Amino acid sequence: MSEGGPGNYAQRSGRIRNIEVRSIDYVPLSERHGKVWHQGPFWFTGNFVLVTALTGFIGPSLGLSVGWAVLAIVLGACFGTFFMAFHANQGPRLGLPQMIQSRAQFGLQGAVIPFAATVFIYIGFNVFDVIVATDAFQTVLPVGPDWIWYSLLIGLAVLIAIVGYDLLHLVQRWLSPLLIAMFAVLTIATLVLYGDAIFEHGRGFIWTGFLTQFSAAAGYQVSYAVYVSDYSRYLPENVSAPGVISWTYLGAAGSAAWLMSLGALLASAFPNPDIISSIQQVGNELVPGLGTFVVVASAPALVTIMGVNVYGAMLTGASAVDAFRPVTPTLRVRIIGIVAISLVVLVIALSIPSQYLDSFNTFVLLMLYFLVPWTAVNLVDFYLVRHGHYAITEIYNPDGIYGRWGWRGMIAYIVGFAAMVPFFVTSFYTGPIASMLGGADISFAVGLLVSGLLYFAFTRSLDLSREMPVIETSRRQLEETAAVEGRTRQ
Repeated sequence: MSEGGPGNYAQRSGRIRNIEVRSIDYVPLSERHGKVWHQGPFWFTGNFVLVTALTGFIGPSLGLSVGWAVLAIVLGACFGTFFMAFHANQGPRLGLPQMIQSRAQFGLQGAVIPFAATVFIYIGFNVFDVIVATDAFQTVLPVGPDWIWYSLLIGLAVLIAIVGYDLLHLVQRWLSPLLIAMFAVLTIATLVLYGDAIFEHGRGFIWTGFLTQFSAAAGYQVSYAVYVSDYSRYLPENVSAPGVISWTYLGAAGSAAWLMSLGALLASAFPNPDIISSIQQVGNELVPGLGTFVVVASAPALVTIMGVNVYGAMLTGASAVDAFRPVTPTLRVRIIGIVAISLVVLVIALSIPSQYLDSFNTFVLLMLYFLVPWTAVNLVDFYLVRHGHYAITEIYNPDGIYGRWGWRGMIAYIVGFAAMVPFFVTSFYTGPIASMLGGADISFAVGLLVSGLLYFAFTRSLDLSREMPVIETSRRQLEETAAVEGRTRQ
């Protein structure tokens, strides 16, 4: 299947031994390693970035009081993370990256539709992340043009992504305690120093504002579903499913609820909030220089999540290309993919004027719309239809049991997306039902429900008993191939 080997990048010792070489291929059981609890700090840090706090600005900007804004955030984050966390369990069961699993529902070539939206999402978020990280560093080092900062930060993210899976996990674990300590102090300081302004802001409960804030928090969390199992696929196959799901859920929901709520506090405290300047002002007022330190110390988390994003984009992009022209998943392919996507991020970041960031945010939102029906189809297939049983080798076979075009997944996806359109709210279009709701966007809930139910109904005609012998044969082939690779390297 590819280069690599047992213990090639084992975390058992807490060290990074070698650069990861696997990409879109299956991870053999002999190479599985890591601990379930590692998913907690990984997703806590991955979500604990300054961009996340911006989601908390929405409720107060619509006149919602801070109490109701925080409640909407917590409920939304908990709801959205539910779907994300259940994807994490797919990693150890299948040993595959997240998006390539979609071939079982959409077909080898049909899956390219959600693949394309996913790559755009990764690129879009990295553009935002590198701009915010540059702003953070320039608070103490306001020298040099943006292109130098962008190149440096993207270059660091590329190095992290090239080393791969274990380094990403290791860095996220070490950053978690620092972020918790810093933002605990900052959150308390915000309440103490600006409590009066915070609790005087807003007009109390506003249904549209509450629903909009809930949907934004939930949708933000659902967007992580496209790469959850990319970072759990090296875990041993027999790890506890509740353990994987719970640790992922606690890490991702906890950091989102906290940081988005802090965003709501800041948006309620300041008339024209800006995430960087607001944090600086609060921290520096408590202890001179503290706010600036928090801003700068938060930037490495943005760089690591950029590494996570470009790593996932490489996996998804390679999967898309492989659907039409077979890709040999080697280290060289990984590096080429990571560098190519990072260059695209750099070009966009340099070419997009600041006044167009809102428009670019709309573009990213549109891409998220494309992914909501996908997550419904993928989860229904894994948990309710095939119950985690797949013929892995057939996922790479254009003439295999999953075929090139999976009509069930594709129709469920298209109809679910169409059902979302009347609920859309963007800068250039507001759907008729969204207008009736006062501008609240609940399209993600509609897409999840329609696509999920429709796909489940379509799969009632599947004869899964015919797949079982193929699944058993596939499993033997995978481990025989892994054994041959192991003997070759000895």
